[in-house]
Amino acid sequence: MIPTWLHYLSVASLALGAVFAIVIAIDIARHPQHMWIMDIVWPITALFGTFWVAWQYFSYGRLATHELAQKAKERNEDPPNKRLTPFAVMTANGSLHCGCGCTLGDIVAEWLAFLVPAVAVAFGWHSIFQEKLFAVWIPDYLLAYAFGILLQYFTIAPMRGLSLRQGLWAAAKADTISITAWQIGMYGFMAFAYFYLFRHLLGTKLQVDSFEFWFMMQIAMICGFLTSYPANWWLLKAGIKEKM
Repeated sequence: MIPTWLHYLSVASLALGAVFAIVIAIDIARHPQHMWIMDIVWPITALFGTFWVAWQYFSYGRLATHELAQKAKERNEDPPNKRLTPFAVMTANGSLHCGCGCTLGDIVAEWLAFLVPAVAVAFGWHSIFQEKLFAVWIPDYLLAYAFGILLQYFTIAPMRGLSLRQGLWAAAKADTISITAWQIGMYGFMAFAYFYLFRHLLGTKLQVDSFEFWFMMQIAMICGFLTSYPANWWLLKAGIKEKM
């Protein structure tokens, strides 16, 4: 059985993520980001990052509004986010940009495989994997990669003036390592939660349609951020990814 305290903690954590996502979305509606794709990144990543993402947004994300960028341009200055944001925070912003695609992909894949079990079967459940979890990780990764490349394309292509083909290639170079590193951290924690915390310690199954599953996913996304951070540091230093 799942302890009552864990259930209520899961509900509270997910509710907190939703509240912070809404608060940030409302603020972005009033003060849109100069790089419009970040209008999506900040609320989505607040779903798991809660206090931390809210702090990062209001402390540094607000420096990258379209209004401030336009004023800086009129004065022939660099925008304030590029002048005032430490490189460590720029790396965190880049990691969250990657994490947004991973979050969207994982949410879609997990619910799709839950509602349509044939999806998991198509990716090897029963035939290759006895555990459904492992089969679902394949569409998880594919969708996370697709969303990540799409988000990266709309970041890189406009800034560099690239064609569709050039933009997609640049996006793939920028996000392949980052997304893979993120998913490794996420998968690692979810395996720990699924097999050890719930199956071994609690003697129960971690189900997609439970608050506990998505609470574990919140923690898993933070683990993904930690494993992708060094990759994003290198990608930014090498100029493969754009600073945000």
